[in-house]
Amino acid sequence: MDSNKKQKILNLVGLAQRAGRLVSGEEFVVEAIRKQRVKLVFLANDAAGNLSKKITDKSKTYQVEVVTAFSTLELSAAVGKARKVLAVTDAGFTKKMRSIME
Repeated sequence: MDSNKKQKILNLVGLAQRAGRLVSGEEFVVEAIRKQRVKLVFLANDAAGNLSKKITDKSKTYQVEVVTAFSTLELSAAVGKARKVLAVTDAGFTKKMRSIME
C-alpha cells in the first residue's frame, strides 16, 4: 500500500475516533469483537506476539478482517493516544477504508 493511501486511511481512522465510531485498546477491542460490533480491526505490525495472536484468533472466530499495514506509531498518531489495536464499529467508515485499500 503506498503512503498516500496509508495517509488517507489514517485520516479516516482519526475521523472515526472523533465521531465515536472507533474502539481502542486491547480489552475493549476484544469485548467489542465478542459482542459483534466490530467491522474492521487495525493491528500494529510491530505488536507483541501474544497480542497479535489474541486479536487474530478472536477476529477469525467472529469473521472480522484484520489489517496489519500500520505501525504502533502510525496508529497512535492517528488517534492521539498510544494504541496498538483499533477497531472500527461503523459500516460506512469500514466501506470507505476498504475501497481505499483495494
